[in-house]
Amino acid sequence: MNSSPATLAEVLEAQASALGDAPFLRFEERTISFASLDRQVNRAANGLAALGVTSGVGVAIMLPNSPEWLFTYFAVQKLGACAVPVNVALKGESLRHVLDHSDSAVLVTHLDLIDAVLNVLDTCPQVRHVVVDTTDVNESPELPRGWRTLASLMDALDTAPHAVIDPDAICMLLYTSGTTGSPKGVVNRYRGLNIEGIKLLGGMLQPDDVLYTCLPLFHANALLLTTVRALVLGLPMVLSRRFSASRFWDEMCRYGVTTFNALGAMIPILMKQPERPEHSDNPVRVVFSAACPAWVWADFEERFGVQIIEGYAAVDGGGFVIINFGQSPKGSIGKPFSPIKLVDDDGAEVPVGTPGELLFAVDDPQARKVEYYKNADATNDKIRDGWLHTGDLVHSDKDGNLYFVDRKTDSVRRRGENISSWEVERELNRHPKVLESAVFGVPSELGEDDVMAVIVPQPDVDLRADEIMAHAEEHLAPFMVPRYVEFRDALPKTETHRVQKTELKAAGVGPDTWDREMQSTA
Repeated sequence: MNSSPATLAEVLEAQASALGDAPFLRFEERTISFASLDRQVNRAANGLAALGVTSGVGVAIMLPNSPEWLFTYFAVQKLGACAVPVNVALKGESLRHVLDHSDSAVLVTHLDLIDAVLNVLDTCPQVRHVVVDTTDVNESPELPRGWRTLASLMDALDTAPHAVIDPDAICMLLYTSGTTGSPKGVVNRYRGLNIEGIKLLGGMLQPDDVLYTCLPLFHANALLLTTVRALVLGLPMVLSRRFSASRFWDEMCRYGVTTFNALGAMIPILMKQPERPEHSDNPVRVVFSAACPAWVWADFEERFGVQIIEGYAAVDGGGFVIINFGQSPKGSIGKPFSPIKLVDDDGAEVPVGTPGELLFAVDDPQARKVEYYKNADATNDKIRDGWLHTGDLVHSDKDGNLYFVDRKTDSVRRRGENISSWEVERELNRHPKVLESAVFGVPSELGEDDVMAVIVPQPDVDLRADEIMAHAEEHLAPFMVPRYVEFRDALPKTETHRVQKTELKAAGVGPDTWDREMQSTA
């Protein structure tokens, strides 16, 4: 691109002009060029404009990963309207909250999701239009009166719409996962698009890189760090419907992927797959990771022949990032690029090695402002006395390297000791028979919490609670060893692979839960 576009609409149009028929997106058997993407987006934009979508109008996108998701999203950006990515797993009150709170006037969804939509639509009167994607449906479905298909909406001109974009308008509301309460809508405005910053992140990539994501597009990682970054840099990307550990490396080889982003338990789960010769003979060069456990880091790099770059950021993090390019020990998120401090609940700084909440010094209050939609209290509480409060517990070593510990809300307090659920999970997951685990606090008859662990065993293995206890007692401080253990076939998760601990906490101790104290008194 010869100039510096200010909006994603300008970025897309410039890349379509410059790169034309070069492939941008590969999705299963479909390949979409930069120019084709722009034409499809224009069709969707003109169709939405006919429904009255313009600046200030919210368009909720509740679609599974697909090219149609991107057609819709970029179409909203071309109209200067507000995109509202919606978690496809939402239903009931959770879905109603996002649709209602976001003031969305249009909902674009998939045929498979219309039951969930119908169950809440009567309580969302501001949703005036529902558009249904039926791309992968063989027969034309019968839709409720007034609804229309995305294909019919896109039966429009493929020329750019004549829209004037207000730089102060909201371009997107990204909702938090809501693991500790109702999801909050993080405001993104058109003037906040940092093209130059995205280009700087592109400095970690090479001209022949092929990006890949299997994470959901309603999440900032897949949408911004993969899709938008690929578009800005003019690089091809591969989109998968979802994460599949058994098919993962086949996809890497099939599409020639050179880099992907990993969240949560993806790396440990991939590491626990049966070894195959082709695993080490893959085209991947670098993995951008968040929360990769130290115990698996080096082995993963060696087994799959990749480099892990660890990063820390958040959609409501004011643009602050921390990256470990290899200058810090494995397991560290790196050293901060700007002043920080780690504090206890009273705001006092904690000593080296002690977990404290990570705070960033705010250099530019306007640029760093985190705005929550229709929530002035949360907005004003995010930055206090010149410091942005992350809500994350971190500790440092003597050299200033930082290590993620836990979300403050996920930490457990047991008999005067603060316990990082993430640290306990990390150790339990090292057991060869454990696929993954979730650790959380349940009420104790002595006050505060007791530690409970829900374990998902490796497929087709026999795993007993006493084996978990022996492993925990060998590797964890006594106060961190779980009292309760329960086995499940799977953990409840969000679409971004975050464990829904609120659901586990609500279930609590049940009839199938193993109690260490009952064993000791038996």
